[in-house]
Amino acid sequence: MTKEPAPPLRQKVPVLSDVAKAAGVSVPTVSRVLTSSKFVAPELRERVMEAVAELGYRPNGAARATRSGKRSMVAVLTGGTSNYGYAKTIEGIEKAARQSGMSVIIAVVESDDDDAVNSAIDLVLSQPVAGVIILEFDRPGLAAVKAFPSSIPLVVAGGGTRRAGKAPGALLDERGAGKDATNHLLSLGHKTVHHVSVPTMGKHSGRTDGWRAALTAAGAAIPPVLHATWEPASGYRVGQELAARDDVTAVFCGNDDVAIGVIRALLDSGKRVPEDVSVVGFDDQPHVALWRPALTTVRQDFQDLGARAFALLASTVATGTSPGSSTVRPELILRESTAAVG
Repeated sequence: MTKEPAPPLRQKVPVLSDVAKAAGVSVPTVSRVLTSSKFVAPELRERVMEAVAELGYRPNGAARATRSGKRSMVAVLTGGTSNYGYAKTIEGIEKAARQSGMSVIIAVVESDDDDAVNSAIDLVLSQPVAGVIILEFDRPGLAAVKAFPSSIPLVVAGGGTRRAGKAPGALLDERGAGKDATNHLLSLGHKTVHHVSVPTMGKHSGRTDGWRAALTAAGAAIPPVLHATWEPASGYRVGQELAARDDVTAVFCGNDDVAIGVIRALLDSGKRVPEDVSVVGFDDQPHVALWRPALTTVRQDFQDLGARAFALLASTVATGTSPGSSTVRPELILRESTAAVG
C-alpha cells in the first residue's frame, strides 16, 4: 500500500511581533515605523523595513482602521457583475477609489428576497467600510437601498433624474434619452415606434417612459410594449414576431444585446435594416459599432457613472453631509441601423 505524501505545512502568516523580533526592536517601534506616527531613528527604520521585506509582512488594514478610526474601504452592493452596465459601473468606482487611495469590496445581492438582501448587507457591515454604493439597476438593488441602515454613508447609482429617498444618487437620465431615441425615429418619417423593453424594477424603466412620452407628444399611436430579457436570444424571438408584421418600420430596444437579436431575426426573415425596419439600441457596447449595419444607439457612460457615485460618497464621508444628486443625459449615437422611411 502506497503511503500518500503528507500535505505541506501551512506557513504561518507573520505578525507585528515577528517583525519586531527579526529587527531586534520593540513592537511599538515597528508600529511607529509602519504608521509614520512618530520619529524613529533612520538606522532602526531601516532594520524594520528590511524585516518587513524578508518576512513578507503585510499590515492588517481592518485592524489598523479599527484602531485609528480611519477607514479606506468602500463597498459596492449589486444585483450582478457580468452585464455590461454593471461591470463598467463597478470599473468606474474601482478606478476612482484607487486614485483616492481606497480599496473596493463587492457584495452580490442574489435576489430581492429579505434573507438575500440582509445577508449581503450584513456581509458589508462586517467590514471596516467608510461607505457604500448600491447599483439600483434591478429589484435586488432597489431592495438593498430600502433595507440599508442610515448609520453608514450611502450613495445610489442608477437611472432617473431624481430620487425619492434620502441617499444622493449618481444618475443617468434614461427617460430623456428614451425620448431622444424615439424622436429620432419619428423625425425620419416613421408613423410610430415599437418598443422592446428589458427587465425593470417592477415598473416601466425610464427608457420606456421616454418612448411613451415622445409618442404621446407627437400624437402617434402607442403600440403594446414587447418584453425581452437581457439576452440577445430573447431579442431574436421578439424580432421574429416583429418580422411577421407589415406595420413595423421602427423599433427602439431596451439594450444593445436585444437590438442585435432583433436585427438578426429581421434579416433572417428577409427584412432589410434599415431600408425596411430601422432599429435603435441602448448602452453603446463596444461591439455594436462593428456590427453590420452599425447600430444606432444611446451611449451610457457607465464608467463615468461609477466615478460620479464614488465622488458623491467621498464627499459625504469627508464632510458628513449629503451632497445633491448628479445627473447626466446619455447621448444618442447615429450610425447605420436607422434611415428615413422609403
